[in-house]
Amino acid sequence: MAKRKVLVAGASGLVGLAAVREFAARPDWAVVGVSRRRPAGIDGAELHSLDLLDAAACERLITDAGGDVTHLVYAALQEQPGLMPGWLDDELIARNGAMLRNLFEPLSRVAEGLEHVSLLHGTKAYGLHHPEVGQDGLHLPLREREPRRPHPNFYFVQEDYLREKQRERPFGLTVFRPTVIYGDAPGANMNPLLPIAVYAALERAAGRPLAFPGPRYEHRVMEAVDCDLLARALVWAAGDRAAWGGTFNVTNGDTFSWPHVWPAIADELGMAVGPVRPMSFVNDLPKRDAEWAALVERHGLHAPPSIVELVGYNSLVYADFLISGPGASGPDIAGPVLNSTIAIRQAGFHECMDTEDMFRKWLRRLQQRGVLPPA
Repeated sequence: MAKRKVLVAGASGLVGLAAVREFAARPDWAVVGVSRRRPAGIDGAELHSLDLLDAAACERLITDAGGDVTHLVYAALQEQPGLMPGWLDDELIARNGAMLRNLFEPLSRVAEGLEHVSLLHGTKAYGLHHPEVGQDGLHLPLREREPRRPHPNFYFVQEDYLREKQRERPFGLTVFRPTVIYGDAPGANMNPLLPIAVYAALERAAGRPLAFPGPRYEHRVMEAVDCDLLARALVWAAGDRAAWGGTFNVTNGDTFSWPHVWPAIADELGMAVGPVRPMSFVNDLPKRDAEWAALVERHGLHAPPSIVELVGYNSLVYADFLISGPGASGPDIAGPVLNSTIAIRQAGFHECMDTEDMFRKWLRRLQQRGVLPPA
């Protein structure tokens, strides 16, 4: 049987990297990935460096390599330094819309066998981050069937563009709205896992227990999604027509609170839990570059000596927002924001994961791959 071929846009990002690995591990898929930073260490995938804001470069690459593409996973994203202010910026919204158009216009012309597109969005589609909607404008749990709360959002620009393109030629479209995603992609915009891992490694090297770096909001309930689980949902959507035309929230399937998952994080790294000691990831962690560089040299880690280069500046901002609680570095969200995942389960994707196990998995993998010192 002829292989299907998936093009993954944003291949160096948190979702894109996981998607490239997941598709490439399956013998019935050929994989090509594009991103500004070409990821390393992925077998079985054709990878290209591509700036999606460069329309001419997109035209050249897609003309050369896109003719036999049957599926597109669009997980590319541009953010501004500081993250949250950019979510309200009209120029950033326009740039993200242009990135998709620059890639899809040539693809829709040359890929005559294009069958399906998966478009990655997220919980911001519900308007939680925007002052015109906010938490008071939401119905909980968040359900995909709820009508749009009108507000400027590049998600809508991208989705409306693709739906218009469907009128020109038929292809399936699935829109994903994952909650906060955790994984191992370096230098990403919104990966809170790596800042936590680096902070813990520094504390362990200093001989200290793992202090909780934010206030103890014992009952501040949150959700997470493992990037590998999300990647498997992307594979499912590519091959199962029950997903085509759908919009799906994606989570691990459970909830957690930081103080209650913190002991598992400490235990996986061979550490005791310390007292509460609030700390700003974005302000305080980069000041420890010398300590981190010494760890990298001492253990021969497969990691850059710069903390910001490894984890990404915006991931430090995002970690503060998630751990330090309401009003920290972003919208003042006082209560839980929970997603219904009934729709994706009813459509046929049933995978779930214990979030505590997710944290253990990624910390263990980072140690096995030599990104963190061994416990």
